[in-house]
Amino acid sequence: MKVNKFVGAHVSAAGGVFNAPLNAQKIGARAFALFTKNQRQWRARALKEEEIKKFKENLKKVGISPEHVLPHDSYLINLGSPEPEKRRKSLQAFIEEVERCYQLGLKYLNFHPGSSLGKVSEEECLKIVADSLNEALSRTKGVILVIENTAGQGSSVGYRFEHIARIIELVEDKSRIGVCLDTCHLFAAGYDIRTQEAYEKTMKEFDEIVGFKYLKGMHLNDAKSELGSRVDRHHSIGKGNIGLEAFRFIMNDERLNEIPLILETIDPSIWKEEIELLYSLIEE
Repeated sequence: MKVNKFVGAHVSAAGGVFNAPLNAQKIGARAFALFTKNQRQWRARALKEEEIKKFKENLKKVGISPEHVLPHDSYLINLGSPEPEKRRKSLQAFIEEVERCYQLGLKYLNFHPGSSLGKVSEEECLKIVADSLNEALSRTKGVILVIENTAGQGSSVGYRFEHIARIIELVEDKSRIGVCLDTCHLFAAGYDIRTQEAYEKTMKEFDEIVGFKYLKGMHLNDAKSELGSRVDRHHSIGKGNIGLEAFRFIMNDERLNEIPLILETIDPSIWKEEIELLYSLIEE
């Protein structure tokens, strides 16, 4: 068995995006996520040439490949909004984020599919998301848009594998679409991964409905929430309701080689220890 894992965390880009690779290095990360702009604001000033250059230099310096960076878009964005003006605003902001990733030489942009706001059916919302993605893809280049599965909290879509498959089905350029699986969201949405049998069942279902060929990254989070609760509450690895064994299955699953495995656990002060813990689970 050949296991080659790239574990990291969603690190701070405070003071400039070029600081993110250095912050990743400090915690022993081989991959990382970041926001390329302030995720609580709609607009951001354009990236300066100097910032882009420094980011690329720092990435090289710490030895992390662009394939192992999984930027996340702003949480304000709702590509599935049934309200035309809000969707338009979200789409414009999203396109700007795709362009920022392209400028930084990054391959991916991870995003939550969106929410129906309780105003349209889930199917209708999934169509709106796909329409948004088709427009974003036609107006940008190079970057793969990575759909993250959700916990299904409120009226958000994307908590069933079928939802993700439906979005992919409706996207015209499938070469630029991918998926990120969040373990906490999986669990909260009702997909069990706590035993070898449950893990294999969930992964088989994912492969049959969506397909491993689309998997571009994972978020490794334990869960404060219960199985099937549809509540999104992350916890530190091994301290929540998922437990440590599930992460052992992940770390030894060859299908998950070569992709960024990103911690978004609740205590950044122990990310270094969590990364070491995850690597220690690899069986020779």
